[in-house]
This record gives sequence, structure tokens and C-alpha cells, in this order.
Amino acid sequence: MSRPFTGGCACGAVRYEVSGEPIAMLDCQCRQCQRESGTGHASLTFAHAAVSLEGQPTHWEATGDGGTVKRRAFCPTCGSPVYMTFPAAPDFFVIRAASLDEPERYRPHMVTWTDAAQPWDHVDPAATKFARMPPAG
Repeated sequence: MSRPFTGGCACGAVRYEVSGEPIAMLDCQCRQCQRESGTGHASLTFAHAAVSLEGQPTHWEATGDGGTVKRRAFCPTCGSPVYMTFPAAPDFFVIRAASLDEPERYRPHMVTWTDAAQPWDHVDPAATKFARMPPAG
């Protein structure tokens, strides 16, 4: 097994450690991710991973363009977005690449919601692209 993925917010008040390999590293270009990140995208999705959290993040929920309810966590002190969960799918844990202690470990292999992409948001032309979310399974 590889070493855990660790990271947290800008001020250090909220921290995480995820043991396991991400099932996806993707650039999501949906409007919600654009707004929440303040730019474009970039996340690592884990399934059934061991997650350890420190600190007291603040949460907010929103329904995505595809109808999925997303629960996003951010630091109440510095405001940095840190991770996201799904009330209907509690085994999934998503972290923002910029929150990683080692952001160079992020290597996206797909792009989702290209239908909502901004013209200035250039992604790897070799990455697999989906107009919305890829089919499950």
C-alpha cells in the first residue's frame, strides 16, 4: 500500500489523512466546482478508504447539476475548501488537490462536465473527457 494522502486547509485548523488509493483523479468543470474552488476543478475520489480528520470544519450542502447532493467541508477560520462527501453514498470521500500536502501527487486522468467548461480552462488534451458525469460501473 502506498503512503497516505495528507492535507488540510490553508491555516492548518482542519486536517485529513486518507489511507488507500483514489479510485479517480479528475478535473470536474461543473459550475458548482468552479464556484466552490474559485477557479476550475481538481479532486481525488476515494471509496471505502480509512479517513482520519482533525479540526472542526463547517459544512454546506448543495445539489449538483446531475441531481447528486454534495456535502462540502471548509475551514471556518480561513475558508479553504478541504473535502466533500455525499449523504447518499457515505463510502466516498473527495479531497481537493490544492489541499494536499503534496499536490504533485495529483495526476488527473479524466475530465467531467466539459459541457460547463470555461474557454480559459485548459485541461490535458490526452485526458478522457465526458460532457457530464461518466456512466456508473
